[in-house]
Amino acid sequence: MTRARSARRWSIAVAIGVVVSCVSVVLGSALAPGGVPTLARFARAAFSPDLSITYLSRTLDATLTTLAFSVLGTVVAVVIGFFGGLVMSEGWWRSRAGWLTTRLAFALPRGVHETVWAVALLLVLGRDPLVGVLAIGLPFGAITAKVYAEIIDETPAGPSQALHLAGAGAIAAFAYGTLPRVWKDFVSYAFYRLDCSLRASVILGMLGVGGLGFELSTAFQGLAFERMWTVMYALLIVGLACEWWSRKLRAPSRRFMRGSAIAIAVLVIVSAIHVRVSIFSLDFSRIAERATRVAQKAIPPTLPSTFTNLLLDSALTVTMSIAAIAVASLLGGFMAFIATPPPATPGRERGAMRLCRELTGALARVVLLLVRVTSPPVWALLLLFLLFPGPLPGTLAIGIYNAGVLGRLYAEALETVDRRPSLALRHAGASRLVEAVYGVIPLIKGRFSAYSLYRWEVTIRESVVVGVVGAGGLGRVLEAERTAFDYSSMLTVVIALLVLSILVDLVSASARKAWR
Repeated sequence: MTRARSARRWSIAVAIGVVVSCVSVVLGSALAPGGVPTLARFARAAFSPDLSITYLSRTLDATLTTLAFSVLGTVVAVVIGFFGGLVMSEGWWRSRAGWLTTRLAFALPRGVHETVWAVALLLVLGRDPLVGVLAIGLPFGAITAKVYAEIIDETPAGPSQALHLAGAGAIAAFAYGTLPRVWKDFVSYAFYRLDCSLRASVILGMLGVGGLGFELSTAFQGLAFERMWTVMYALLIVGLACEWWSRKLRAPSRRFMRGSAIAIAVLVIVSAIHVRVSIFSLDFSRIAERATRVAQKAIPPTLPSTFTNLLLDSALTVTMSIAAIAVASLLGGFMAFIATPPPATPGRERGAMRLCRELTGALARVVLLLVRVTSPPVWALLLLFLLFPGPLPGTLAIGIYNAGVLGRLYAEALETVDRRPSLALRHAGASRLVEAVYGVIPLIKGRFSAYSLYRWEVTIRESVVVGVVGAGGLGRVLEAERTAFDYSSMLTVVIALLVLSILVDLVSASARKAWR
């Protein structure tokens, strides 16, 4: 009864928070004149991308650069995430203090957006390719650790506990009792993280790292929409290849597993060669000198304006993130059910109906991919053709982008769910709606809520990138201080973002436990 009461309280709190946040970001927003014709031109350019040999060659080289940073960053992230997820899981610790300390430690690097990591690493390492790799690998590694830990916690601990009672150590119990049951989810999320790394690499490219992000930014500044679509199609192709690979790895043959392992090794080597990554080229004495100089300029941190304004900007960041994740969850859930239709009942579905159902699902997946391939800053810039700068375009940009992200995660959860209860309801004469409400949703609501709460934390960080276009919140303040080279004020904003990320992490962990 106590657990049910706690779940109801959390549900009411979430509902109130969503309503208040949506109202706050909508108030004061206004439509920008002349935005519709520009968006129409952008849409028409989708049918006439720049396919000249010169620009295709530039796009290919930029694609290889973006893919290289993505692959290397993902490898670093998955290695950190695997071991970090193990030590962050509740079953690893006998005391809550140790578990809480570990979660807080991993919350620090993921609370800082990869663009902030890139700026900091650029100041310390200079224009070294490792900047792009580490800017992706460090925060994404901490994020992967959190998700892997939640996957482990959601997995029944019976086999692992049995091995413990039989005298097995913690590592052996995890390797033989838990890992085989979570392996598919781990692999699936690793490829999703590669998908995220592609988008992060694009954002870093806008900051000067290179690749497709640089080409996209250059094309947008000149309103060369045809070239923008060429870049976006390149991202779409790479994203489709990653998604196909991910789907094949969920039920692979031994031959495909061996081929995939070899392909990953080759990709890592080729990527390192292409962007010329090497730790041996680093001048550690010079790095230490730069780090000392930056620390002297940043410490002690100072307020960008006043403490009251900092609190107001922090509150606006939270409301933007809540409204964005509400939009993302609704749109992503709707598209996920379309992208993953229920299995056909033998003998009850004609060939044409089955083909239509499969084509609709494939189209929904392509739409989700195209939505998440377009990074939040690009969505924000497009929305600024229709809306004046403010919280609303930034919120919608984050929400639309995360709808594509959550749609993929939701769809993959639907693919692995046990369909026997829903099929039993279907055979009993239940409608599709009843089948989904009573046969599917109870089985996936824990996974859905975990993904939504995880993305809520991510939206706090993503407010940084939409702040570039004046979306409000701490992202706007951080961008203003960055352009002014005020490192001490930047540090204050980063600390505020870290505090928000930690608070959101604790709140999401409590909510997830109540809804479990």
